Amino acid sequence: MSSTHHQLFYHIVFSTKNRQPYLQQPERRQSMFEYLGGSVRGLDGVPVCIGGWIDHVHLLIKLTPSHCVADLLRQLKATSSKHMNDTSHQVHKFGWQEGYGAFTVGAPQKEIVIRYIQNQESHHRQETFKQEYVHLLTLAEIEYDERYLWD
Repeated sequence: MSSTHHQLFYHIVFSTKNRQPYLQQPERRQSMFEYLGGSVRGLDGVPVCIGGWIDHVHLLIKLTPSHCVADLLRQLKATSSKHMNDTSHQVHKFGWQEGYGAFTVGAPQKEIVIRYIQNQESHHRQETFKQEYVHLLTLAEIEYDERYLWD
């Protein structure tokens, strides 16, 4: 084969530090989603869908084989935290949790994940972020130790 072909979608999930409701105000939440999308583009990725709720975000992004997910997430979280702290005028310092979930998504499941991300508000009327995250880990068959799941 003379060329390389790829279609790499990732569903990324991470929460605010200690799951604080820093994104409670709808305009602040939307501003963060837009900033994250611009940052993904700035890192040569494609933001397919970004959403979340008052204490966490979901990103469906398309990356290239040369991307390192850990490096991209480190940069994304650092720049978005700085942006929030510089612009929000909050009394408390904004921050993200240490870790994240990164789940690969096949092209046939892309639309399902987009709808899931778009319906976060109604979804979280019935389930907490902790319940949701454990469910995502279970669906992806990712082993975890509850003692180290939350910071």
